[in-house]
Amino acid sequence: MVSIHLLITFIGALAVVYALPGPDMALVLQTSTAHGTRHGVATAIGLALARTAHVTLSACGVAALLKAAPWLYHGIRIGGALYLAYVAVQILRSPGFGLAAGDGQAGAAPPLRTSAAKGVLSSVLNPKALLFCSVLLPQFIDPHAGAVWLQVLELGVVLVAMGLAFDLACVFGAVRLSSWLRGHPRAQAVQRWSFSAVLLGFAARISME
Repeated sequence: MVSIHLLITFIGALAVVYALPGPDMALVLQTSTAHGTRHGVATAIGLALARTAHVTLSACGVAALLKAAPWLYHGIRIGGALYLAYVAVQILRSPGFGLAAGDGQAGAAPPLRTSAAKGVLSSVLNPKALLFCSVLLPQFIDPHAGAVWLQVLELGVVLVAMGLAFDLACVFGAVRLSSWLRGHPRAQAVQRWSFSAVLLGFAARISME
C-alpha cells in the first residue's frame, strides 16, 4: 500500500495538473455549455475511461515502447492533433444552441455515446497523457512497501477519480454559464470561436512538439 505521506503528495500533484487548462478541460466545457449536463457528464466519463487506459498501458510498459519507437509516438501525436482540429472545426460549424429549460440540453444534441467517444478519443490520442502517467506513477511507488501492482492500482484509481471529479466540477460550472448564454446570441458566438481557437491552439502545440 502507498504510504499516507506519498498519497497526499500524489493528490497535491494531480490537483495542480488537473487545474491547468488543457484540451480535456476545453472539450468538457464546450460540450457542457452546448449540450447540457448529461453530455458533459458523458464526456467526463469518456475521459475517465481514457485515463484508465493510460494507467493500464503505463503499467504494461507501452509508454516505454512509445519512447523507444519515435515513429509510433509521432504517429499517435499527429493523429491526436488532427482529431482536436476536427472537433474545433465542428464547433465552429455548429449553429447557436437553443438550450431547453431545466437540464440546459440543446434540442439537436448528438447521442450521449458520441459525447463519451469524443472524451475517449481526445485523451487516448494524446501520447503525452500516457507518458505523463508513466513518469508520474513510478515516483510514488515504493518497492519496499508491498506489491508494486497493488500500489499502481491504488494510484491509478486516485488519478482517475480525481480527474473525473475535476471534469464534473467543470461540467456543472459550464451548465450554469449556459443559462446566461441562452439569452445572449453574441456571447454564444464568442464562446464557440473561443473554444475552437483553444482546441486549435492545443492541436498546433501537440503537432509541433
